[in-house]
Amino acid sequence: MGDVMTENESKKEHLREYRGHVRRIRRIESELAELRAMKTSLSVVNDGMPHGAGQSDLSEYASQLDQLERSLIQERCKRIVAYKELTDRIRSLKSENERDVLFYRYIKGFDWWEIAEKMGYSERWVLKIHGKALAHFELSKEFIEIHPKM
Repeated sequence: MGDVMTENESKKEHLREYRGHVRRIRRIESELAELRAMKTSLSVVNDGMPHGAGQSDLSEYASQLDQLERSLIQERCKRIVAYKELTDRIRSLKSENERDVLFYRYIKGFDWWEIAEKMGYSERWVLKIHGKALAHFELSKEFIEIHPKM
């Protein structure tokens, strides 16, 4: 049973993919900020001594910047596609409570206690709603084809 995922585990994995995009976008944005800060600190050195900020340093900086900006655009596109696909599936659930729990958990990334507070229920009741929502949530055909070990 080591390789085989239960249907609910597969559904959770699919629902978590969106938050992964959000996390990767934040990391790339942090990398870009760090790279830009290093570039700024290189050009600020003004002590009269020769420094190695030559043309090769600038071309390496430009290359890294370009690569990160491309990665950021690609990840933002993936996020948009994942958001649309997941929210469409979540909206198809009949129960508003189930839609709320899945949205707050997997799109907004809230903790269980935050969802309970927002909905005015106990955490235990929210977890019960979550279980029902998973039972009603349908995996996309694309996800099943990519993850056939269910």
